[in-house]
Amino acid sequence: MSKMKLKTGDTVKVITGKDKGKEGKILDVNSKSGRVLVEGINKATKHTKPSAANQQGGIIHKEAMIDASNVMYMHKGKPTKLGAVVSTVERNGKTKTVRKRVAKTTGEVVDK
Repeated sequence: MSKMKLKTGDTVKVITGKDKGKEGKILDVNSKSGRVLVEGINKATKHTKPSAANQQGGIIHKEAMIDASNVMYMHKGKPTKLGAVVSTVERNGKTKTVRKRVAKTTGEVVDK
């Protein structure tokens, strides 16, 4: 599996599945399983028993994980692939390699 290029807080668009065309912000990333949790996408119904924390119990609707291959990063309102550029930066006399994410369509650096 390749390195996950998506991060928490990124805005993505769903490109396949029941929520195709919807956009949302990434709430959580699981790079080990290659899945992301997107705000308002892939809603699942969970039935909960009454407990000390939830006196009422009942039905809860919450987001479920979706595969990262089913979403695409949104850059300036358009979906785009992400690439990486490795550059060397010199600070205080030391050289350090820095990896930055780049939008493939425009070539602009996404990370600050």
